[in-house]
Amino acid sequence: MEMQDKKQLAAQPTGPTSPMTMIQALRSAMDVMLERDPNVVVFGQDVGYFGGVFRCTEGLQKKYGKSRVFDAPISEGGIVGAAVGMGAYGLRPVVEIQFADYFYPASDQIVSEAARLRYRSAGDFTAPMTIRMPCGGGIYGGQTHSQSPEAMFTHVCGLRTVMPSNPYDAKGLLISCIENDDPVIFLEPKRLYNGPFDGHHDKPVVPWSKHKLGEVPEGYYTVPLDSASIYRAGSQLTVLTYGTMVYVSEAAAELTGVDAEIIDLRSIWPLDLDTIVASVKKTGRCVVVHEATKTSGFGAELTALVQEHCFYNLEAPIERVAGWDTPYPHAQEWAYFPGPDRVGAAFKRAMEK
Repeated sequence: MEMQDKKQLAAQPTGPTSPMTMIQALRSAMDVMLERDPNVVVFGQDVGYFGGVFRCTEGLQKKYGKSRVFDAPISEGGIVGAAVGMGAYGLRPVVEIQFADYFYPASDQIVSEAARLRYRSAGDFTAPMTIRMPCGGGIYGGQTHSQSPEAMFTHVCGLRTVMPSNPYDAKGLLISCIENDDPVIFLEPKRLYNGPFDGHHDKPVVPWSKHKLGEVPEGYYTVPLDSASIYRAGSQLTVLTYGTMVYVSEAAAELTGVDAEIIDLRSIWPLDLDTIVASVKKTGRCVVVHEATKTSGFGAELTALVQEHCFYNLEAPIERVAGWDTPYPHAQEWAYFPGPDRVGAAFKRAMEK
């Protein structure tokens, strides 16, 4: 088998909860797993003493030592290649690529080694590893600090691709990924690190402490992989989305008055097809929203799946809203970023047809 072919059952949270940002929730997940499993190691550029460029690993080296949490040279291929070997020999590495835009030098190790090891060894070896990558725009990062490359990973057999949209899911999903025997690409929308973002860049930032999904259990729990979440129930239209676009889609629903059911995929691949199909069959309309470029983006796969499974239930053509087919522009950030107005216009087109 290429993939670990079973859905995980959620480990329910127990004990106290605390308000956490996504940064704090990710750190808490790694903290929990470093304590629970001596085979878990964390490494990457600046993740040790410095605590990571976004401080996601702050304090972990001091707590667990330099043999469990350590810095790596500026070599993405070396970081992932070392993690493949560690995984094959029984460790569970959690590595950080400082920005998703810089994964390209590690492509051969991810695609040819990590993703293929189980198949190539007829199941004798696996490469349990989690590759964390901050992704997405909305922070004026320009073309080399704003990309959303999730579709490149979903095309590769043997990889899992995950993107949480809130602190609660971020912690539970990261723990599930670390415990899973498959290599996982764990994408973290940078704009969501400190609060939900609905695309209104001219408004004050809303902190996670004021959002219900910012309340996170302090201890161990999991969110099952391959499971989507119905973020907003609705009856008129289904929105298939993930990451930052969950909140942009919510803002678009409020802007237009459309009763949209927003499905947060969370686990992009393998995905929860049952939840998608049930929602589209109920509403009869579908809008796919993602921040990545439109051509060959993951929205194309979602559109094809809805067409295959829900054709006779559709009342209107499927709409897609995505980034433009250009590098991410620094000077025109908000013209590129799919905001509530563009998403809302797609809602209206779907309702009018």
